[in-house]
Amino acid sequence: MEGQELPYVLIDCVGGKHGVYEDHVEFLEKHFHLITMKEYLDNKKFLGKKIRAIYMWYHKPVINEELLQSLPNLKIVASSGVGIDHLDLNLLSRYGVKVSNTPFVVSTDTADLGMALMLASSRRLVEGYQMAVSPATEYFPADWLGAEVSGATLGIVGMGTIGYKVAERAKAFEMKILYHNRNQRNKEEESAVGAIYCKKIDDLLQQSDFVLLSVNLTPQTHKLIGKRELELMKPTATLINISRGLVVDQDALVEALQNKVIKAAALDVTYPEPLPRDHPLLKLKNVIITPHIGSATKKTRHLMMENMTESIQAGLRGLPIPNEVTL
Repeated sequence: MEGQELPYVLIDCVGGKHGVYEDHVEFLEKHFHLITMKEYLDNKKFLGKKIRAIYMWYHKPVINEELLQSLPNLKIVASSGVGIDHLDLNLLSRYGVKVSNTPFVVSTDTADLGMALMLASSRRLVEGYQMAVSPATEYFPADWLGAEVSGATLGIVGMGTIGYKVAERAKAFEMKILYHNRNQRNKEEESAVGAIYCKKIDDLLQQSDFVLLSVNLTPQTHKLIGKRELELMKPTATLINISRGLVVDQDALVEALQNKVIKAAALDVTYPEPLPRDHPLLKLKNVIITPHIGSATKKTRHLMMENMTESIQAGLRGLPIPNEVTL
């Protein structure tokens, strides 16, 4: 409202490695008085009482108990993306702070990337590009072959919004779709994409040509895919991870790839990010790694910002919060 002071919202910084995008600032400043962490730390006494929300862009600023104690009027933390493994929900709840994320706007792009990784790995696009542009290449070998995606069996672990959108895309490739999820989808949803529910993850792993991970990182999914699970997969199978790096035991994955327990891996997420430059995953030809770009399109990032803005506004007005995260 005109003449009314805009609510003070804490951000990490503008631009740089983890900052709010510079071209988002104009939109945000129409709704909020943005305070960077540096500004806050320089004037804690005054700003601590003024800040009512935290705009958490890619896990920054880091929220701990010390910060919460210094923000007595904090009402809401709006976090970008789907994952909330970087937040201590119990701690925030104890301080009466609500939390929101942006799960739905990222789902389409993340599903697209899952399919892109599947296609790139199966058809060996990175290796093919390197061969095509190498000064040492004199001919293209006729027996340089990839694997089929169309008609293959895809196992989706985590049939939430992203997993289901992957299934919709896989249906167009005439893939047989298996899925494992905490809860079975209803028959209409299964029928729409031709998906078959596997109550036991082992059944899915044993049958799938491609295993795609799209689960949230929780204590239950931490290292969900380890040595035992990898050994259940076909030696011709590919593991695709678009969820979180810690869902996979990376040491076990390296061993499985080196020993041809599985054929290949395509990873948008690792642990840590980026991997140390001497990490063995970076040296394997049967691995594709992308820099956690599931939602990295201009349109989606702008929609994420709009969603976060709406959540903060609702939280400060005492209204129902879109995409509220609850314990």
